Amino acid sequence: MATLRTAAPAVTLTGTGQRLRWAILLTSLILAAEVVGGVFANSLALLSDAGHLFTDLFALVLSLFAVRLVQRPSNQRMTFGYHRVGILVALVNAATLVGITGAILWGAALRFRDPPEVEGGLTLVVAIVGLAVNGAVMALLWSQRRASLTVRSAFLHVVGDALGSLAVIISGAVILATAWFWTDPAISVFIALIIVLGAWRILREGLSVLVEAAPAGLNVEELAAAVARVAGVRDVHDLHVWSIAPGIRALSCHVRMDDRPISEGDYILSRVNELLVARYGIAHSTIQMETTDCEPNALGCCLPLTGK
Repeated sequence: MATLRTAAPAVTLTGTGQRLRWAILLTSLILAAEVVGGVFANSLALLSDAGHLFTDLFALVLSLFAVRLVQRPSNQRMTFGYHRVGILVALVNAATLVGITGAILWGAALRFRDPPEVEGGLTLVVAIVGLAVNGAVMALLWSQRRASLTVRSAFLHVVGDALGSLAVIISGAVILATAWFWTDPAISVFIALIIVLGAWRILREGLSVLVEAAPAGLNVEELAAAVARVAGVRDVHDLHVWSIAPGIRALSCHVRMDDRPISEGDYILSRVNELLVARYGIAHSTIQMETTDCEPNALGCCLPLTGK
């Protein structure tokens, strides 16, 4: 006896697309301003921030595409729907963050050797405008940042760039006050560290979903013990728990019980599913009920290679 429960996304994405479109427009405007300002001010910090803004724009466009795609219903070919597309987009976003970090660190290393003169006033003005726009974009995405890993990766791009703009403001102020031009590449390194930290978090979470690891914070052995304590259940084995996407958990397992009428087995099954939903947030479960003995302590299982 088995049951298949289909889970709906935990968070609705209604309105996210419109907010992302506004974020794309605002980011495009400030990107153009920072490129022009960075060239005329000869500021690597400002150009570094512009480079991060470009990855922000790229991330926002990809996120808009993913948000639209994951809302498509499942079909005979894509039986789980398109939720994993959002994970792939998030990983691409993280990869672009890593690439831009390398470019910033290389440019900073060259400038540390011979810091060029930087126009601190222009750098300061453009960075202040950039911070204001980043704040507006963050406000647009704030309520949607937990909607999916895709939106969260785009939001982290913007947060990192806001911090970068703040750092550039500090750099411009220091240059105006002291003419310490080495602060420009120093601030660039700080921006790079912010970027790579956000990239690492997205990569770690995205790869965890792709390799179908157990959701973070979920103790599989504790879950199995809880199911085994349900009245009528003797033991649990061949247990697998994974995430289709962040916030959408799935489970499959075999549950052994005594030989009972189908009606009693159905009642036990409903109790198990209630436990999974209430305590572990797992609303998509495939459970095989059986009465035969199984290998002792076989919580997981080895998957045989049968394909050609």
